[in-house]
Amino acid sequence: MDWLRDHPEVKTIRVAAADLNGVARGKRVPARFADKLLSEGTKFPYSVLNMDIWGEDVEDSPLVFQSGDPDGLLLPTERGFMPMPWLDAPTALLPLWMFHTDGSPYDGDPRQALARVYDRYKAAGLTPVVATELEFFLIDDSGGQLRVPPSPRSGKRRTGAETLSLRALDAFDRFFTALYDACEAMDIPADTAISEAAPGQFEINMMHQDDPLKAADDAWLFKLLVKGLARQYGFAGSFMAKPYNEWNGSGMHMHFSILDRDGQNIFDDGSEEGSARLRHAVQGCLAAMPGSTLLFAPHENSYDRLVPNAHAPTGIGWAYENRTSAIRIPSSGPKARRIEHRVAGGDVNPYLTVAAILGAALNGIEDGIEPPPAIRGNAYEQGLAQLPATWREAIDAFATSPEIARIFPAHLVENFVMTKRQELHYMAELSDDETIELYLDTV
Repeated sequence: MDWLRDHPEVKTIRVAAADLNGVARGKRVPARFADKLLSEGTKFPYSVLNMDIWGEDVEDSPLVFQSGDPDGLLLPTERGFMPMPWLDAPTALLPLWMFHTDGSPYDGDPRQALARVYDRYKAAGLTPVVATELEFFLIDDSGGQLRVPPSPRSGKRRTGAETLSLRALDAFDRFFTALYDACEAMDIPADTAISEAAPGQFEINMMHQDDPLKAADDAWLFKLLVKGLARQYGFAGSFMAKPYNEWNGSGMHMHFSILDRDGQNIFDDGSEEGSARLRHAVQGCLAAMPGSTLLFAPHENSYDRLVPNAHAPTGIGWAYENRTSAIRIPSSGPKARRIEHRVAGGDVNPYLTVAAILGAALNGIEDGIEPPPAIRGNAYEQGLAQLPATWREAIDAFATSPEIARIFPAHLVENFVMTKRQELHYMAELSDDETIELYLDTV
């Protein structure tokens, strides 16, 4: 409530939770009822967190007609109130997560799934340190064809690739200044921004932090912010994995290390290669990769990004300082030894992605199995086992993966599989233009 008292201009509140696709589902509430929200929460049907990408009920879901579509209890997360700088009227956002009415966590909530993985770490005396890197496009979708928006400064369109171009950043300086101001107001630790390899594509890195729930919150909120703020400037901010056939897609890379009870990085043994537990974590991630692909590539368009020679991994392998591999060990000082997981697209649900990666790494540490040798050279030419190449294959792999069963509750797995199979069925009816229209602002 302190934040609201400091902002008396705020008259309305949005309460919202992430569904399995990462879409914000919620309500608008007058600010005068804030005390009740904090003390009692609010209620949504359980099925609201298990809707398909169109916001429709999942057919034959046990959460809907079989059970009478009952309510779950939504309570505020640790985040509390924050501004929504992309709206014209002063408005507060209160992030929520779902529980049963008896106060126990609801297994179909993606944030609860990550909390469950985090609890496994805490029980082992370990703390994950997590950072995400989020790529996105700024797109003019006002006409019949997607294209780079004109610079708010010059009015010109830059149609070529401008990797690490200051000119590309400066062209949208007003937008990025507003974006960083908004991140500061929302306590999103946005760090470096760069222009990426495709026209109108950018990446912003988040600072490392020792709370994976906060890291996933930041990524989820950042996506809401970019999409909302871009519209104020007359263009789309899109995390769609592959909006342009001729250019590389957008990813969400995740860096992580793990601290022990004494605050020491367990991946650091003083060597350049890192510790045995680093390799065990790598093996856990490799073993879970086929089953996890649906979380890293959750939509039909996601698989257009995962193609050879497009700066997105296709093979299941790892390497030191090699951006063609699915898992990269960046060069660093020993104390900063960490793993970079490079498979996920920008279109993911951050809660499920962070949970899948951290859960797989902990599986590997628990099992203590060595990975195959680190690859050298171009990963696309190594003859590696491949990620599922199609959406249907990824759904089937996720549904039957023993590694996924160790990480996620069966209820969430079943819900997500039903959701994705329904989407797979109905996406077949859409044209390419309709697919872009669906995904551009939604994912």
